[in-house]
Amino acid sequence: MEIAPQSRVEAPELLPFATMTEEKPTLRQVFEAEESPLLRFAHGMVGRREVAEDLVQEAFLRLHTHWDEVANPKAWLYRSVRNLSLNHLRDHKRETLVDEPPEWDAAGGHGDPIGRLEAAGAVRLLLAELRDDDRALLQLKYHEDLKYDQISQRTGLSVGNVGYKLHHILKSLGESLRRMGIESAEG
Repeated sequence: MEIAPQSRVEAPELLPFATMTEEKPTLRQVFEAEESPLLRFAHGMVGRREVAEDLVQEAFLRLHTHWDEVANPKAWLYRSVRNLSLNHLRDHKRETLVDEPPEWDAAGGHGDPIGRLEAAGAVRLLLAELRDDDRALLQLKYHEDLKYDQISQRTGLSVGNVGYKLHHILKSLGESLRRMGIESAEG
């Protein structure tokens, strides 16, 4: 195995198992639940299915190696796939830019396509780290396009509480993105 140069993205943090509040799933359960979403995530970052498959496989191999040290396997995997993807994009920049679809320019941006991929990857990573109920609220609002009163009916929360929670979830995500150095969708 190669030792990464200083400019490369470092491996995800390893957390002690003792910090877990719920029972840790098995590696097989994590693989069955997360392989497909991780493939979509990696594909979204690198744009090539074969590369995405290799990166996800590498992340699972690394997880297996560090299994006893990882407290939150899902978040660890997303961070690992993100880091592996960013390293791949940096190492294959010329190849990636030649192979990228023409829509990048048509999307109206002068921005860096790698920056956009990094921003999208950061958002996915932060979403993966959210509590399930917070992620469900975002899903109802932004994927199912429900209004606050409809979300209230589905969740049993008051309309005001739905608005309050969504506001604070989005504010927290924005602050996390700024701390990661991402100020816009351009990266």
